[in-house]
Amino acid sequence: MTSAIPTTPSHAEEPAAPITMFGPDFPFAYDDWVAHPAGIGSIPTTAHGSRIAIVGGGLSGMIAARELLRMGFQPVIYEADQIGGRMRSVGFEGHPGVVAEMGSMRFPPSSTTLFHYLDAMGLTTTEFPNPLSEAAPSTVVDLKGETHYARTLDDLPDEYRAVAEAWQQTLEQHAELIPLQDAIRTRDTVKLKAIWNDLVTRLDDETFYGFLARSEAFRSFRLREIFGQVGFGTGGWDTDYPNSILEILRVVLTAADDHHRGIDGGSQQLPERLWSRPVEGAAYWPEGTSVQSLHEDGRPRGAVREIRRTEPDNFTVTDADGNIETFPAVIYTAQSWMLLNTIRADERLLPIDHWTAIERTHYMGSSKVFVLVDRPFWKDIDEGTGREVMSMTLTDRMSRGTYLLDQGEGKPGLICLSYTWSDDSLKLLPLDAHQRTEIMLNSLAQIYPGVDIRSHIIATPVTISWEAERSFMGAFKANLPGHYRYQERLYTHFMQDRLAPHFRGLFLAGDDVSWTAGWAEGAVTTALNAVWGVMHQFGGATEPENPGPGDVFDEIAPLVLED
Repeated sequence: MTSAIPTTPSHAEEPAAPITMFGPDFPFAYDDWVAHPAGIGSIPTTAHGSRIAIVGGGLSGMIAARELLRMGFQPVIYEADQIGGRMRSVGFEGHPGVVAEMGSMRFPPSSTTLFHYLDAMGLTTTEFPNPLSEAAPSTVVDLKGETHYARTLDDLPDEYRAVAEAWQQTLEQHAELIPLQDAIRTRDTVKLKAIWNDLVTRLDDETFYGFLARSEAFRSFRLREIFGQVGFGTGGWDTDYPNSILEILRVVLTAADDHHRGIDGGSQQLPERLWSRPVEGAAYWPEGTSVQSLHEDGRPRGAVREIRRTEPDNFTVTDADGNIETFPAVIYTAQSWMLLNTIRADERLLPIDHWTAIERTHYMGSSKVFVLVDRPFWKDIDEGTGREVMSMTLTDRMSRGTYLLDQGEGKPGLICLSYTWSDDSLKLLPLDAHQRTEIMLNSLAQIYPGVDIRSHIIATPVTISWEAERSFMGAFKANLPGHYRYQERLYTHFMQDRLAPHFRGLFLAGDDVSWTAGWAEGAVTTALNAVWGVMHQFGGATEPENPGPGDVFDEIAPLVLED
């Protein structure tokens, strides 16, 4: 969907510090906060054992639950499906150790807070073979019936290099790329905020496509078409063209689309381990206590069907089994649209402006099709060409993006036949896994006419369309032009001293209220915001040497646009 064209200027020396997902809207060092030996805060002993409802057992819910337990709270998880959310790793019967990543599958090293928890849970990562990346042996770009084989961008025709250069030039000339990334590297919040806030003011009403079209570097429609349909790195950009350019700039500035890594054994392991592994050094609870151990039979509560405000300042939650429980606070991490349809939500949960922001949330759809094959046959060398018989593939055909995932010596191979977004995903929505597989095989047969992929398939294909998942209704949030004001309301909701007392106690979290939706870092950091909010509600505090996001909020708060 997005591009991994290098965004570091060619004349720059090796940077002293890496680019991280530090801001730009709210440049708080979450990675430093969670790693500090003083911890992220504590609560009065009178609050120990207080039960906090957490709606959603994805990554955000599990981070929130674990950190609340560490403080001495009792988190109570409600989950409609399974622990993991969109970190969903699906196995193949009879083939242990091989998983298809139906949601999150690649993570940038700039997600430093996420990697803190990956390390804490003992998980390792490996380079993900995005097209044209160093981890991909080769890439085939197929556009308008012309097929090009490449190991690097330089192997493609000149017009592809022209696209890469046009993108770099556009970012430097119209988005202050170099000074912004310098400010992110040095964590210069004053400089970062000054430049970024100016861009927000100027570009909030601009689409991604409009931003490109008014750039002299992209005056050629042909260049915009190539960039949209094929792109580089992780694929084409065109499904993002209607979205706000601010959404794209956040990804590029923070290197969120560069040098991706996959989680060995599957991404779902992270939320599962956050759920099941004991929390060391937790206040109040005995050693060996985990989030899971605080739940009857070791299972989360079922899907939430209703959330109501009840006297004096509580929240009453009803689950799918009809169980009714009451809590002094709730952290809501599920997709926000569920509050409009699948959950009966008391209108008093949120101020009207926040309800409007949820109503206007725009989600991107996404679909994947995976097949398991007997071996990584794509590494076979064609005697005629001397090249691999198949490569990572970017195309304007229905398959769009195809990823070849080597599982290791002597193991089956895994192919993501197709990874599509939005309109392309909707074209597949009515079709089952077998029908989708046939379409993708026919598409790839036009690019690799001598390769019989079908003869290597050894298990039933698996597929997903996130817009059809009842508990998701989309892959992730993507703001449209003019949506900055809505995003600012939802993100800053954890600062509840600013709300009327009768609107406090429910905290929104999850990547769809973050500035970088679709990236796990946003799920992690908004969970930490909510944890700070609950801690503050119960009279807790951070240590002076390690202030939290709410403590320094006024210094680095997101820009508030006037009407």
